[in-house]
Amino acid sequence: MIEPSYDDKGLVPCVVQDAESGAILMVAWMNAEALRLTRETGTVTFWSRSRQALWKKGETSGNTLSLVELRVDCDGDTLLALVRPAGPACHTGATSCFFTTDDGETDDGPVPRDILHRLAQILDARRDSSTGEKSYTKSLLDKGMPKILEKIAEEQGELAAELPGGTDERVISETADLIFHVMVGLTARRIPIDRVLAELARRFGTSGHTEKASRARSPSSRGDT
Repeated sequence: MIEPSYDDKGLVPCVVQDAESGAILMVAWMNAEALRLTRETGTVTFWSRSRQALWKKGETSGNTLSLVELRVDCDGDTLLALVRPAGPACHTGATSCFFTTDDGETDDGPVPRDILHRLAQILDARRDSSTGEKSYTKSLLDKGMPKILEKIAEEQGELAAELPGGTDERVISETADLIFHVMVGLTARRIPIDRVLAELARRFGTSGHTEKASRARSPSSRGDT
């Protein structure tokens, strides 16, 4: 096990990141004992500077952090804990401790972690908008699933036409169009993109043949009752 470089108080900062969504949840401190317990138990434990005691995150609230992977930075003086949170990471009840913007405003919404999450936030806002503002996304959502499915089929066909021999630029463009319209469909169903990403993460290390076979055996996957 690689040991980090502790400061003169025997502490090292630990950045906590959601392993599936990529969201930065919090920053806390570890000493050697907290790091040992985190590795041995699989539940993230910190050192509380205010209480001068070990602190297992979620011990009283139940909002624990299950360890997926630990990393150390290039200088060896900062840890990164990739976790699966059991609830809000912040003691305020917010998902992340980073909900205050640089201008002092409070934003209780989830922090966009990447382009898919930023897009999902925009699509949700378009769906829930009541201002009457016109947009392509809003018109698709207002027309409902038949129109959304029509566009998904159209974009899938255009990608299929370009994928075998089209230019890289055309393939990239058509792929983006297809992903966008699939996400509009998810937005209409109110299915968060995080659930799709979690399903992809679940399949890591599983043979594609095994995964398909398990779905074929499942009554729910065939629509049986």
